[in-house]
Amino acid sequence: FRFVPQLFFPDSSRLQLMVDYWLPEGSRIEQVVADLQLVEEELDELPEVESVSTFVGRGPPRFYLPVDPEMSYASYGQVIVNTLPEEGLDAVERVIDHIEPWLAENMPQALSRVRKYGVGSWDDWKLEARFSGPWNADPEVLRGLATRGLRILDDSPLAKNARTNWRERTRRIVPEYVQERGRWANISRDNVAGATRRAFDGQAVGLYREEDDLIPIVLRDVEEQRQRAAASLDQLQVVPRLSTETVPLSAVARGIGLEWEDATIHRFDRRRAITVQASPRGVTFPTLYASVREAFEAIELPPGYRLEWDGELRSSRESQGGLIPGIVPAFVIMVFIIVTLFNAFRPALIIFAVIPFAAIGITLGLLTTQTPFGFLSLLGAMSLSGMMIKNSVVLLDEVNSNLAAGLAPLESVVEAAVSRLRPVLNAAATTILGMAPLVPDVFWNSMAVTIMGGLLFGTVLTMVVVPVLYATLYRIPADPVSLPPSATPRHTSS
Repeated sequence: FRFVPQLFFPDSSRLQLMVDYWLPEGSRIEQVVADLQLVEEELDELPEVESVSTFVGRGPPRFYLPVDPEMSYASYGQVIVNTLPEEGLDAVERVIDHIEPWLAENMPQALSRVRKYGVGSWDDWKLEARFSGPWNADPEVLRGLATRGLRILDDSPLAKNARTNWRERTRRIVPEYVQERGRWANISRDNVAGATRRAFDGQAVGLYREEDDLIPIVLRDVEEQRQRAAASLDQLQVVPRLSTETVPLSAVARGIGLEWEDATIHRFDRRRAITVQASPRGVTFPTLYASVREAFEAIELPPGYRLEWDGELRSSRESQGGLIPGIVPAFVIMVFIIVTLFNAFRPALIIFAVIPFAAIGITLGLLTTQTPFGFLSLLGAMSLSGMMIKNSVVLLDEVNSNLAAGLAPLESVVEAAVSRLRPVLNAAATTILGMAPLVPDVFWNSMAVTIMGGLLFGTVLTMVVVPVLYATLYRIPADPVSLPPSATPRHTSS
């Protein structure tokens, strides 16, 4: 089973794909627009592409539930590509195979990610390692830990698109405001902030309603003045409170400096936290996680800091853990019903001892078809256990009927196995054939293969293992003449 690939949820069968595009933090949105126009032109030339939709500054509306829209910031854009329906899913693969190397060659200045849509509990980033510290943790320390994690992922051939959710640091212009000068000129920090905001990004002064949309009215200097202000910021004119006369910024500032700042600081459980994110390259998430886990956990953390795994690992554990509250009472109820049905404990022990052998058939089926074992496979294995319990109950019930008819214990077991072989195989065959139409489906494929492989092998094995276990637990010898009276099985028939 260790050779079977692991996968939480498969990719969707939607004839769409996404291209995420991140320029370095602080880049202007106009540059993102220009770059994505080149991406659109390249995609439009592909024969498999039907249409392209581009969103700049943020992700699209949440039109598909498993996908979380990206946060709003100017350095991001996303292209949604629709492929031709008549080309099928192969068209999606061909587009990905073309656009990924094209982006790497023609857009090296940006981080780009090409991905399919997913189904079920789907994570935007499969691998997420979160380093967190106290509420006032030093960003330098957190970035240092994240940098070590990024080096691990960059050195791994199984990882791609490695980044942190804090993104890059940005530079900001900082006028060194002098409070004494400001008092003499009647200029406050808010006046300086308003002047610089108006000169560059603009200042919102109202809202304009157009049908259902509210469009901000922004007051901003013209392009020529903005360029002049960028070249000589100390000459920027600041309007004091209760005055119409302007004062140059140099009159209230000692100088103009540049500082690096974290444009985005994330928190988790009120703790400052930076998350290292990556996507698998040609493998499933469990393979990537197993290859880098030891290196990540070997990173020495300062006191008060910790490493937590998020992404697909956390989602899969939560989903699997959610099954436990239902599995435990279901198992207890099944044991109670079987014990009540046969009025004995050994039949229940025989029935549940056979179920693990189904793993042989499941493994053979998944390896033969190269199907990953995921959450739906787990649900299929749970359903399979109920089918095998049914087969064992039918067989043991026939043994009881033979004993009630006066047959010897050994003959009762043999005759029960022979007489129940045909109906059990017919029931298994109809179930397997009923699952066959689900094999080509992207979503249900793993569950169908799990049930078909496990039931095919498990049913045949049940007809052998159940009689053997029955004869062993009830001490039925091969020679019926030597059977002592005290060894005769005693339990009521159903």
